[in-house]
Amino acid sequence: MAEKSCIKRLQKEYRALCKEPVSHVVARPSPSDILEWHYVLEGSEGTPFAGGYYYGKIKFPPEYPYKPPGITMITPNGRFMTQKKICLSMSDFHPESWNPMWSVSSILTGLLSFMMDNSPTTGSVNTTAAEKQRLAKTSLSFNCKNPTFRKLFPEYVDRYKKQQQLISEHSSPESPQGENSKPKTEKLVDSSGVDVKKVIPRRKQPFPTWMMLLLVSVFGIVMALPLLQL
Repeated sequence: MAEKSCIKRLQKEYRALCKEPVSHVVARPSPSDILEWHYVLEGSEGTPFAGGYYYGKIKFPPEYPYKPPGITMITPNGRFMTQKKICLSMSDFHPESWNPMWSVSSILTGLLSFMMDNSPTTGSVNTTAAEKQRLAKTSLSFNCKNPTFRKLFPEYVDRYKKQQQLISEHSSPESPQGENSKPKTEKLVDSSGVDVKKVIPRRKQPFPTWMMLLLVSVFGIVMALPLLQL
């Protein structure tokens, strides 16, 4: 069970984090356990992680802030192993280097910075930039399958739904307006079963009335010529 000083400290840090969020990071404690925090790191532009959303957990000991937390990542990312503790100077891998003055914001800032780096450590993996980019593209889809993620980070779920809607709209057939702007065609199927298009000919213009009257007048004059000769 967490000590009162630990609970007060984490509650205070959460209020501070809400007031002054860490750039490219969102973190929230579990509603049922103040010692378990969940975070999302957003990949920085100009890196192979750009466009990625990396979900993970921070587990604080009951003695926090006098002992460091354990940090894990859940989203496949190409930088750290998933579901394995990450070795950082501010994690429980190095309790001797832990500073009680460090806060949740300090931990998240350090984690994001270390993720963008290539330095090897316990829990890290070595992958190509192309693999990191591929995982970044599928990260949000992966996260949204996690019930806890959907519950704690509904804004990212909404973002994913909007992305899927845009993809669906771009892949749908052209609108009727766009079809009307093109020449009308008639879809036929020849004897071999292959679809062919036949351009529908334009409607012929009606015969001019003045031309009809002119022809009638000329015809009348021609018929009257024999009578005039009599």
